[in-house]
Amino acid sequence: MWIYEKKLQYPVKISCKDPRMAQYVMTQLGGPDGELSAALTYLNQRYKMPTKKATALLTDIGTEELAHVEMIQTMIVKLTEDVSIEEIKKMDMGQYYAIRDTAVYPADSTGNPWTASYVSSTGNPVADLYNDMAAEKKAKAVYENLIKLTDDPLLKDSLRFLLDREIVHFKRFGEALRSVEAYNQSKKCY
Repeated sequence: MWIYEKKLQYPVKISCKDPRMAQYVMTQLGGPDGELSAALTYLNQRYKMPTKKATALLTDIGTEELAHVEMIQTMIVKLTEDVSIEEIKKMDMGQYYAIRDTAVYPADSTGNPWTASYVSSTGNPVADLYNDMAAEKKAKAVYENLIKLTDDPLLKDSLRFLLDREIVHFKRFGEALRSVEAYNQSKKCY
């Protein structure tokens, strides 16, 4: 059970609208290594974790990833707020606009819609935790690329916050992996 606090985990601010950057940021909403995929992956994997510590960690991080979804959605909205049709045409975003206007939709930056096939859950806790660590590294790389794509210092600040959280999650998954491996070792019969 969660309690929703009606505020963002970290404030999202931008200096000016930038629909092209919104399109780039969208990959962290609906891309294979985005926040939605991470949240659903971790919240599904928690049921097969053999220790309470690992289950709690996946619940905590999965829930935090949902907060990151909200931050990414806010970025997209702010970057496209009051954008003119001329700007949309100039940015060659007509394909997206024709279908969705400037609505937030879980897709990657090239327009591919999010799919449940991005959710990874093998049932093997060790394999899943290694996968989670790799997912956090990939998400970190995407945030690094997004930071390079914008000149907006306010947007960079929010993106850096998310990048820093990927580093924390990677470390926490390492802790969970060690605890699960120790648990598995204690259960071996000789």
